[in-house]
This record gives sequence, C-alpha cells and structure tokens, in this order.
Amino acid sequence: MTTPSPLVWNTPSRDSSGSMPLGNGDIGLNMWAEEEGDLLFYLSKTDAWDENARLLKLGRIRVALDPNPLVAGATFRQELDLANGCIRIRSSIHDQQSTILVWVDANRPVVRVEIESVKPIEVRVSLEIWRTAQRWREGAEGHCDAGLRSPDAREVVYPDTVLDGGPDALLWCHRNLASCWAATLENQDMAHWVKQGRDPLLNRTFGALLRGNGLVKSGDRVLHTAAPQTRVAFAIHPLTAQTETVEAWEATMKAQAARTDATDVPAALAEHSAWWQAFWQRSWIKVSGTPEAETVSRGYELQRFVNACGGRGAFPIKFNGSIFTVDAREQNEAFDADYRRWGGGYWFQNTRLTYWPMIMSGDFDLMQPWFRMYLDALPFAKARAKANFGLDDAAMFPETMTFWGTFLNSNYGYDRGDLQPGLSQNTYIRRYWQGMLELIAVLLDLYAVTEDDDVLRDKLLVLAPPFLRFYHEYYAERDRNGKMRITPAQSLETWHEAVNPSPDIAGLKWVLAGLLAMPEDRVPGDLRTEWRSFLDILPPLPTRHYVWKKRTEILPAVEYDQCANSENPELYAVFPYRLFGVGKPGLETGLATWQARRVKDTGGWRQDAIQAALLGLTDEARRDVVKNFSTPHAGSRFPAFWGPNFDWIPDQDHGSAACIALQYMLMQWDLPTPVDASPPSRGEGSGEDAASTGAIRLLPAWPKEWNVDFRLHAPGRTVIEGRVENGAVCELRVNPECRRKDIEII
Repeated sequence: MTTPSPLVWNTPSRDSSGSMPLGNGDIGLNMWAEEEGDLLFYLSKTDAWDENARLLKLGRIRVALDPNPLVAGATFRQELDLANGCIRIRSSIHDQQSTILVWVDANRPVVRVEIESVKPIEVRVSLEIWRTAQRWREGAEGHCDAGLRSPDAREVVYPDTVLDGGPDALLWCHRNLASCWAATLENQDMAHWVKQGRDPLLNRTFGALLRGNGLVKSGDRVLHTAAPQTRVAFAIHPLTAQTETVEAWEATMKAQAARTDATDVPAALAEHSAWWQAFWQRSWIKVSGTPEAETVSRGYELQRFVNACGGRGAFPIKFNGSIFTVDAREQNEAFDADYRRWGGGYWFQNTRLTYWPMIMSGDFDLMQPWFRMYLDALPFAKARAKANFGLDDAAMFPETMTFWGTFLNSNYGYDRGDLQPGLSQNTYIRRYWQGMLELIAVLLDLYAVTEDDDVLRDKLLVLAPPFLRFYHEYYAERDRNGKMRITPAQSLETWHEAVNPSPDIAGLKWVLAGLLAMPEDRVPGDLRTEWRSFLDILPPLPTRHYVWKKRTEILPAVEYDQCANSENPELYAVFPYRLFGVGKPGLETGLATWQARRVKDTGGWRQDAIQAALLGLTDEARRDVVKNFSTPHAGSRFPAFWGPNFDWIPDQDHGSAACIALQYMLMQWDLPTPVDASPPSRGEGSGEDAASTGAIRLLPAWPKEWNVDFRLHAPGRTVIEGRVENGAVCELRVNPECRRKDIEII
C-alpha cells in the first residue's frame, strides 16, 4: 500500500496563477492565499453550462481574517493533502496562530471551510462575481460559437443574479433565459429535432448557497462574524438544475442543503477521507532512482488527482482546462476565469486521452460521464444519420461537438452552398468519424479489465452496432476484390483528401476483432454475423514496401492529399489501435513507420511517447514522458497545470498522454482473439495478426535506472502489484494467482 505525500508551499501566492486545485469530481476550487491579503477561491461545477453552451465558473469567494495572518513576517504553510483530499493553511505571527481547512465533500455536494485560531478573530466572507451586466464577448475573448446564427453574430454574456438568502446566507445563481440549442439545430438541417428533443440549456440554473454558524449578512454579497471567535466554519452548497422558475431552483437548493447538513460534519469528513484513501489504494506508479524519475512520479500522481477532482460530475472532463481555469493573461490578451480556448465543445481526439489511463489505474467511476454523454446524445445521432444520410439504425458523432451531439455552428458553416447536410464546412473534421471507433476500443479494453456485464450490455452493445453500421452503409462502394472502398474520406485532421485512410481501417479491424472475441452467450448471433461479414470486406491496411530500405511502412492512406495538420495518422495502428507492438508479428513494420514519421514531437495531444512505449522504444518513451512531466505552464504555480499547448490551461491532454505512456512503459496487454472465426489473413505489415494470446507484458519499455513500486489493473479482473529495482522485478503479487502464468517479463 502507498499514499501520496502532500504538496507544500511555504509562501502565499501573487494571484490566481498560484492557485491549488481541489474537488470532489463535480465541484471544483482554485484556491490561493494572497501576499498581504486574503484567501480566495474560484468555485466551479461540471454542469454550469450557460446560454451559449459555455462552461462557466459559479463565482469567486474571498475570505478575510482580522488580525490578518498573511502579513509580512508571518510563518506560512499551505498543504495540499492528496491522501485526504483537502487543503490546510497554517500561519502564525507573534502569538496569533490560525489553521484553515478546506475540503469538497467526496460524497455530498458541499464545500466546507473551517477556520480555527488560538485567539479570537473576525472573519469576512465575500462573494465576487464579474458577470454583472449583459455585454458582448468579442475579439480574442469570443470563442464559443455553438449557437450563433451567422458568422457576423456576436456572443452575449448574460449577468448573474444575487438573490435574497435571508439574514445569514448568500444566495446567487446564473439562470439561462435564452438558449442556443434550437438555433443550432435549425442551422444544421435538424430543425425537426426541436420538437422531438429537449432543450438542455433553457432554464438551466446554477449557483450556490453560502452560510455558516455565527455569520450574519452585511449587504447582499458579504457575511461576517457578529463577534470575534476562535472557530468559524461555513459551507457552500452548489446546485445546477433545470427548473420552471428561479423560486423552484431556490427551493431545490435549500432542500439539498438541508439533506447535506443533516450529516454530522466530523462524520462526513471521516467518510470524505476514507473515499480519498480508497482512491489512492486502487492503483499507483511510484517511480524513483533518478531526479527525472521523481519528476515523472509526481506528475503522474498529480494528473490523476486533477482527474479525480473533476471526473465524477454530470459531464466529461473538458480537455481545455477541466474545471480549473482561472483569469489569465496570454500573449498580451487578458481573459476572465470563464475563458477557455476552443470554447465549450468536446473534441474527441483531445478528450479521449484523459480517459485511456483510467483503465489501468482502476478509475472506472471517473469514466462514466464520458460514456453517458454519448449514450444520452445517441437518439439525436441516429436521427441525424437518418435525416442527413438516409441511413437506418446508424449513428454519427462528429469529431468536435456540443454535449448534445451537434457540430459547433462555425464548423458546420452558415452559407454552405450545395454541401450535403450532415457534413461540416470545416474540412478539418468533415469526415473525421474514427472517434466513434476509438470509443468502442476504449470500451473493449474496459470490458476486458472489468468483465462488467453493464459495460457490455449498456454501453458496448448499445453504441457499437450503430457506429459500425454508419461506416458500413456510408461507404457502400466495393472495389474489384469485393473490399470496402473508404472514399471520400480523410486521414484525421492532417490529410483532408484520402482513400482508405489507415486510422479508420486500423480502427475497424481492431474493434471488430475485439467485438467478435466477446463471450458468445452475451452477444446476439445476428450481431456476430454482421460483424464477421464486415471484417471480411475490410481492405488491407495501407502499406508500402521499400526494396532499397528493406522495410515496410504503414501509410496515412492508400491515396492522400491536402496536408493541413501535424499528426501521424499511420501510427494509429500502434495507438490507439494496438495492431503493432512489442511481442507481435510485424513489429519491424511498426518501428519503421515510427522512424519515418513526418512529425516528431511531444506535448499537448501528441502521442509520440505512447507509441514509442508500445513499440518498446525505451529511450524515446522516457525522453518524451520526462519532457511532458517537466514542462508545466510557466505562469502557474501548481506543478501539474500544463499548457496552453494546443488547448488551454490546465491542458488535460499533456499530462494524460504522459500517464498513458508511463503505464505502457510498465505494462502492456491486448484483447483476446476471436474464437468463432478463423483469424484474418496474416502478412508482414498487415497488422491483422496482432490478436492477443492473453499475455501481460511487464517492463516492455522500462528504463533500467528507474525503480518503481506499482499496482495496475489488467484483463480478467486482474490486479498486478510489484516492485522493480535496478531493472529486475524483485516483488510480484498477482490477483487472481492463476493469471501469474500469463505474465511475461520483457
């Protein structure tokens, strides 16, 4: 068993750039103590969507103590207690000592702040909001065009409302009296869905109730102690709900707060600590041996913590900041805490990187909001496939989308000419659909590890059939050999014109083989027949053999043109679709493709570190993982706030990609082989011979100078725990023990 050590700062911070993150999976805080000033924190929530489908902050809270313990000459210690999910601030000057404990209840929707002082102090708690009047969001600040009706439209920022919470409480909210939902559907040739669907934004109301024993109101935004006290505690109860009236929201809020407060606070704190301690016992990777190993270990641990703080809410983790954005200044532009580059949409290519490492770490609960978003939007995706493409029992999700499944309007376009409905005017994502295949791949891995029938029945068998039918029916053309001809198509965002793109072919081969390996008694026979027939008509993975090089390389597509981005689509056959890698035939092809890749880089959403690990390239994987975990945002104090890279701060791709790579450096495994069908034809460079025999490979790309203590999850409900020193496994525990025979130490 292992627990993380705390992160300690011995000085206050200048401003919000020195904030620490904290959260319970749905409610988040960015907290900092200002030099010669106060304690502040931004309050956030995963479902605080405004009228334009932007994810907003709930507000900012300022806590002032008198006498002030943060003045020059005071001792100061701010501790992020990772093991127990809380922040403690201890300060003293002369004989005035104080302690502040802040925690976001892991089991209830409440933030608690507890202040203790040796001598009586006065406390002042203020609400600060910046959305005080209706205005236009323009220039670099304007970034969310989900529902704008035309390219000339401007985004409106609507004000918050401060309500009367009574003589001893602050109450405020943001209520959506407008919505971009219907306008988005009308612009995207789906106006009929306005009557069938339900607007997820209109009347959505989010805010909080703040109150504490011994606090009284001074104005509508301030609470203060009626007299100096040695102990002051207050609670913040956030709520998001769609209600007919603001009064109904207020009643729901007060009922929720009453239920939460019915639990004794010390008992709730004990339960909260127990949740976090259980979280850290699920899994760990503790690396040591060199200074860079320590940096990697800390980066992995902190990224996992940030994911846990923002990963159990109503919606998935936002790749461009999660719920931990703060006011910022980048490239001579100032932004408020609501800003995030690329706005409120979900980019699949970016979002998925946060979720892949949760499988090996056993954080299955954190994955559910991501799956739920696609399941909730599935009826709309099916309706779009029918209305726009004439396809029955199929579904289409674009690469970039709102949480209800539409394109962003600027991507879909306004003056579209004769462009077919359902295709975006933005050529970067026009036929970028392979994310649907990768979502199936994630679910296949999750099912292999958990063997959870709910994953198979309620997710895989719900999403996979319509996703695969979309591909099967949209690409109805067959070549002279009877194989599917995937055109018109594109190879990710990089090659905008492609025939038989390798990411799509690799993805189809990988997921169809994985689905056919599902237990026969749990998958309907007609689906097995459908998938077997589909696998039979797939074209070979595009490759080229270079006689003078004496090697074969995977290509981005059979034909490709219009290069417009900086990805390596051909390496999708290594990750996310693990057709090539350590212990598999055709490894030489994977290595040759890696060496010939056009873009050689790491950081942000780039996958070089992951693919290097899967190919057994230890030095390259180590170099890139170290670089990722050594390059936090220069303007942020918290060492796992990465970015902005391609996204925003904190960039969730950057740390998550390094987490995936570190796991694959330590352990690799594959999906089982289909048992009801002859294996696909084999051949050098085909990638079709990569089905797993059930082996679990340890140390496939692990540096010998790095020692490690680890606990990871593997297929068959297997947990592997061990210790490696000087390149050798010196301890190994396998549960269940029968899986020990399947472990191969590289």
